[in-house]
Amino acid sequence: MIGVLAIQGDFEKHIESCTRVGEEALPVRTIEDLNRVDRLIIPGGESTTVGLLLQRFGLGDEIIARASDGMPIWGTCMGMIMMAKRIEGHEQYSLGLLDITVRRNAFGAQVHSFEDEISVDFLSSPVTGVFIRAPIVSEFGPAVQPIASYNGAVVGVRSGNLLGTSFHPELTANTQIHEWFRDL
Repeated sequence: MIGVLAIQGDFEKHIESCTRVGEEALPVRTIEDLNRVDRLIIPGGESTTVGLLLQRFGLGDEIIARASDGMPIWGTCMGMIMMAKRIEGHEQYSLGLLDITVRRNAFGAQVHSFEDEISVDFLSSPVTGVFIRAPIVSEFGPAVQPIASYNGAVVGVRSGNLLGTSFHPELTANTQIHEWFRDL
């Protein structure tokens, strides 16, 4: 079963996408919820708020432990920020799961949101990338593989069981990445 972190942000759309690919999805708000799932999506939202809530409820440490045990985890937009080891210009809590440096709001403010086609290395056809105050990956370690870029900027990475995307595939009808994550 796929869990979707549901303490703040865009979790409902991910749950809908999981349902469309035939996978039961559980909103994850507690450690008990996390223990019921075998993979986790960390959706878009507000990274400072989510970081504080992860710390307050002990979910952050539990997510880190589950990732080290091999649980597949996918972060979209803010979720990728939360998974990063380093966040340019910000001292804030993160899970530190991906050996990446991210730049928040790299494409501009909310009013600069846009959609465009993105090629993802492991998919047979492009997906629509919805970019809303999206980060980019400005640096990545040797174990991290860039899997998607937009105008020369890295917007998708993978490291073993961990996946990060700057964009929001859950806001489109295309479920290719959700299908891939389900089968990971």
